[in-house]
Amino acid sequence: MQTEVQKIGERSLARAKELLLRGECVAFPTETVYGLGADARSDEAVERIYRVKGRPQDNPLIVHIHPGFDLGSLVYDEPYAQKLREAFLPGPLTLVYRSRGRVSAKVSCGLDTLAVRVPAHPEAQRFLRYVDIPVAAPSANRSKHVSPVSAQHVLDDLNGKIPLILDGGPCLGGIESTVCDITGPYPVILRAGLVTREMIAGVVGRCDEYIPQEGEKVRSPGMKYKHYAPSCETKLFAPADAAAALAEYRRAVQGGRRVRVLCEDAVAGMFPAEAVLDLGADGAAMAENLYRLLREAETCADLLIAIEPAGRGGVMTGVLNRLRKACAGE
Repeated sequence: MQTEVQKIGERSLARAKELLLRGECVAFPTETVYGLGADARSDEAVERIYRVKGRPQDNPLIVHIHPGFDLGSLVYDEPYAQKLREAFLPGPLTLVYRSRGRVSAKVSCGLDTLAVRVPAHPEAQRFLRYVDIPVAAPSANRSKHVSPVSAQHVLDDLNGKIPLILDGGPCLGGIESTVCDITGPYPVILRAGLVTREMIAGVVGRCDEYIPQEGEKVRSPGMKYKHYAPSCETKLFAPADAAAALAEYRRAVQGGRRVRVLCEDAVAGMFPAEAVLDLGADGAAMAENLYRLLREAETCADLLIAIEPAGRGGVMTGVLNRLRKACAGE
C-alpha cells in the first residue's frame, strides 16, 4: 500500500471520506497528537485500527465528533456533563458516557461505556464535519511507541500500512486528551492530560483520579503500563537524583555510547549543551515538547537519560504520567 501525505483541502477531504466509508484508516491532526481514524460504526474498520497499530484488543478507543454532531445519538447524558462541555469543549477532554450501543462494540472492547471527544484543532473539526460520522481514533503510531505530533511522525511509523495522512502541521498540545469518566455522581480522571483535575473540580465541585485495580479490565486508553516509548534504552531519575544522572551520563559517554539527557530547563546547565533535550520551564511547554524530544532522542542516542521535572499537580500530572510510562520496563 502506498501512503499519501496531503494537506487538508477539498480534494484530500473527499479522499478521506471515501476511504473511511470503505472501512480504511486515515490519519488526521488534533490539538494533542495525530489520530488514526476509522468509521466507529463498522466492526471491520475498527478491527483494522488494531491491526495497523499492533494494538492490544483490550485497549479501548475514543470516538471523535465535530461540535455540531448529535452526541445524544451515541450516548446517554449525565447531569453535570453539560457544565464540563461548556467549560472545556471543543478541547483536549474526553468524556466517558454510558453508551447507546450505536457504534461497534469493539470501540469500547465490550464495555457499556463510550469515550467521546470534540477536538479543538480547526483542521480536525473541518475533517470531522466533512465526513460527518463518528470516527474512532487512537494515536496514529505503532502501539507502545512515542505518540506522533507531526505528519512525518505518522509516516515514520505507518508508511505502507494506511492510505492517507492528512497533514495539519505540528500538534501544539503535545500529550493526549484527559479522559474523564462521568458515569458516576462526580467525574473521575482515568488518564491525566491538559485539562486538569483542578480545572474540572473548579467547574463541578469535585473530581477524583482513578486508581487501577489489579486484574481489572482497562477502562481507558493510556492505562497500560508500557507506553509512549522511544526505541533507544532509557533510564529515569527522580528530581533529587540529578547528580546521579550526571554520573550515569559520564559513565555512558566514557563507555563510547551516544547519550542524550531529557530534562527541564532548571537542570539543563549541569550537562553539556549538545547532549541536552530541554523540555522547557513550565508544564505547558513540557507537554508540547515531550513527544517531539522523545522522537528526536531515538534518532541520535543509544541511551536516553531522563530526569523528572520537579513540578507536581496540574498539567505536570499528565507530563509525568507519559514520561514514566515512556521510560518503564515491560
